[in-house]
Amino acid sequence: MIRALETLTPGMPLLFGGDKIALVPAELAAGFEAGDRLLILQDSGDLLHVPQAVAQIAAGAVARAATAFVDLAQVTDDQITDFFERFAALLEDDLVWRVIVAANAADVAAAIAKGRSTTRLTVSEVMRRDMAAGLRVWRDTPDGRGRTIETVAHDGWSVQQVTAALGVVGFVFEGRPNVLPDAAGVIRGGNTVVFRIGSDALGTARAIAAQALLPALEQSGLPSDSVVLVESPAHAAGWALFADQRLALAVARGSGPAVAMLGAIAKQAGTPASLHGTGGAWLIADETADAARFAAAVVNSLDRKVCNTLNVCCIARSRAADLVPVFLRALQNAGERRGRGVKLHLVDGDADVIPLDWRAARSTVRRADGDHDEARVELMTQADLAKEWEWEDSPEVSLTMVDDLDDAVHLFNRYSPQFVVSLISQDPRAHDRLFAAANAAFVGDGMTRWADGQYALNRPELGLSNWQNGRLFARGAVLSGDGVFTVRTRMRQDDMTVKR
Repeated sequence: MIRALETLTPGMPLLFGGDKIALVPAELAAGFEAGDRLLILQDSGDLLHVPQAVAQIAAGAVARAATAFVDLAQVTDDQITDFFERFAALLEDDLVWRVIVAANAADVAAAIAKGRSTTRLTVSEVMRRDMAAGLRVWRDTPDGRGRTIETVAHDGWSVQQVTAALGVVGFVFEGRPNVLPDAAGVIRGGNTVVFRIGSDALGTARAIAAQALLPALEQSGLPSDSVVLVESPAHAAGWALFADQRLALAVARGSGPAVAMLGAIAKQAGTPASLHGTGGAWLIADETADAARFAAAVVNSLDRKVCNTLNVCCIARSRAADLVPVFLRALQNAGERRGRGVKLHLVDGDADVIPLDWRAARSTVRRADGDHDEARVELMTQADLAKEWEWEDSPEVSLTMVDDLDDAVHLFNRYSPQFVVSLISQDPRAHDRLFAAANAAFVGDGMTRWADGQYALNRPELGLSNWQNGRLFARGAVLSGDGVFTVRTRMRQDDMTVKR
């Protein structure tokens, strides 16, 4: 007999993974009430408490989007086109933008008071312009519904493979208000979306929704619940959303551990997941590298901290004498452009390539909780090349010497997130070897910051999808709004005497 879980007791054993036991902590037992949900991750044994009220908020949001999905099938392509133009135009309206900026200022102030990062939280005129431009990309993108991708002809009948909307997309992302318009891109293909934004940016998201998103939906005649915001700042709201089996796709962007947990929840529910939780680009300078090209690549890969920012630099040992000084000047230049000091992490054993004055220097490093006086250079193990440095205004990178390109590729494949790699080399064969050997989704020969759906492909991205796990939803690892579709099969029979 199956009964609802109503209470938990401290130390209560719970089975997971088929042969393991997780014990209920006292804090969880004390906070659990009848009607709440308990999610047990089968791969880790993590116990996630979803209060009943939070679960209801998430379930209600999915229900609204599911209803809108059915209604959206009756909307014309021209109405969808009109929606994207209206959304963009409203963001460009100065009166609308002032309200959004005010809400964002309150979010930023609250985040600073908590010692939280505001690197991606603060809105700007550049962000405003990029959001509007992204929406107009969707405005000008052909509709993806009903496109015949294959026809198989038989005597007297035929079969067509036809694209169709996928369904309700669940989208969880942290304090990045500019991602909200990106999420709306799924409407182009007839999908609806439920998104949960981190508490730091919730006020900004509410303002964007109220001032621009919802009016654009209404004015274009689209269902008002085509895009639904989960009105809860609780992490449990994201857990409940991704556990909902009505989702057709779950997309998560944010920090590595949080995204991995959300992905585990979605997969456990049987929902395909696109996860973007790690980052950090690699740059390799081989023995033929041009010094000026290398310097430009370093500086232009450190303009701000995002997932495709330079994180690890590998320099051929035979060129250390001339390229390391070039690298250090470029790093310092990147810091000066931001008005800040810099931080260098050096693999232990390579210290002799760094001048004594650099090794002895101190640096004022801006962290999320303020300025810190730190050593400019710190030694680390080779395994630490796997760390992604999250910095605010002080560029922070790792440096290691390598024997040759093959050595660098070996380190990349072992320690990197297998995301972005660039090679500075004057040898065309070296670039071909890198492309063949490096397990990277994005491979280049200059700055690393190009790896972005909108910047590189003119397609606003929902996320850089699962390059760690088979690169689902596109081998190039970009999940965009027009990539969210399914295929239906349609038969047409001309000769009614045909039988099996």
